[in-house]
Amino acid sequence: MEGVSILRQFIGQLQELSELYGYPLSVPSNYFHQFQAQPAPQHNLRWCFLELENSSVEGGCYNLIMTAGKSENLKMLEPGKPPPRKKARKECNQGKATATTSSTETMEQHIWKEFPEDLFEAVIARVPIATFFRFRSVCRKWNSLPTSQSFSQQCAQVNQTRTWFYTITHELINTGAIYDPLLKKWHHPTIPALPTKSIVLPVASAGGLVCFLDIGHRSFYVCNPLTRSFKELPARSVKVWFRVAVGMTLNRKSTNAGYKILWVGCDGEYEVYDSAKNVWTHPGNMPSNIKLPLALNFRSQAVSINETLYFLRSLPDGIVAYNMVTGVWKQFIIPAPPHLSDLALAEYGGKIMLVGLLTKNAATCVCIWELQKMTLLWKEVDRMPNIWCLEFYGKQVRMTCLGNKGVLMLSLRSRQVNRLVTYDLSGGEWLKVPGCVLPRGIKRQWIACGTAFHPCLTAIA
Repeated sequence: MEGVSILRQFIGQLQELSELYGYPLSVPSNYFHQFQAQPAPQHNLRWCFLELENSSVEGGCYNLIMTAGKSENLKMLEPGKPPPRKKARKECNQGKATATTSSTETMEQHIWKEFPEDLFEAVIARVPIATFFRFRSVCRKWNSLPTSQSFSQQCAQVNQTRTWFYTITHELINTGAIYDPLLKKWHHPTIPALPTKSIVLPVASAGGLVCFLDIGHRSFYVCNPLTRSFKELPARSVKVWFRVAVGMTLNRKSTNAGYKILWVGCDGEYEVYDSAKNVWTHPGNMPSNIKLPLALNFRSQAVSINETLYFLRSLPDGIVAYNMVTGVWKQFIIPAPPHLSDLALAEYGGKIMLVGLLTKNAATCVCIWELQKMTLLWKEVDRMPNIWCLEFYGKQVRMTCLGNKGVLMLSLRSRQVNRLVTYDLSGGEWLKVPGCVLPRGIKRQWIACGTAFHPCLTAIA
């Protein structure tokens, strides 16, 4: 009887609503007597209502489905239509697959054909480098994107935050290995244009381009390791047979505007190469306020902040800087922290950083310092985890530091233990680098030299 009572209440509400909106609803007086002798139905209730919206319904019957325990949750079905049944999971999945296939076909036919090419380039310019090289196999047009002017403009709008490392080992002195810290993966590019009869080492980088110098200090080369864009620079006007320090910057922060390369020797001689003019210029010697000879730290590469290059020197300890636009040299006397070795400069967010091995008694640890602009003193900001430092306790350790773009790669070597480590200057995160497996199957946990660079698909040497 409870079900009849609920039904009577519901039909009463329907009558009130129908009278309110001018559609009278009549129910036979003996309608509810048919339910008194019967148990309340569990699932389906069949009822008739006449003169609904002043129209006759063939058969006069509708199905009313009521969810158990909730009289307000009601659904009206069409005449003669059976109540819905729950679909099996297999049927649901088949329906979804059919809908997806149909949607994909519709997209291919009506949208993808008219999809703007500039949007394709905008998306591809933002995918990971490894993904792009897979995309290049789609068609000839996508394969030629690195040489497209419009694609270059799209890439210029993307903030280059990824840092890769071009490294060299002693075993494969002319075939570098590239490490991607994001994917933690090594790549083995080939640069056929590099000379094979002389030893060529990476010495600087800017905007996706890497600058190489042969070990005899006679010739410079510039290359994009990803696209193999290659250029041998013209001969220098000054013959230099001793070791030089090299720095590289972009013109107007874009590879499209060209780049400049500076080399400087211990005697104060230096030259600047401008790719826009394709010539070396010899501005002269350093000003007299800079003490000569320069005891340059050749284990530390120059770092660039805007248009200025910074070189690490000793005797006295400090930094020498050269502005590539104004042509002005400056010197900063900065005492080095004690008990340090294998020092190297780095850069992060416009700040100059210092990396070095701190050795005291039998303990060795990698430390990071930041240069304070007001006091021109080094302030320690981080150290390698102690548990990693314990591996080198009591051992003679040498360190090679690569990177001036926010991420550092450190090669720590001793007779017993070799380690490759990356350090993220932005988050202070230390990570171990997997060993580099050389093409001959030899695994190496250390590197001889290298440089950090921002991978760029459109940089042209």
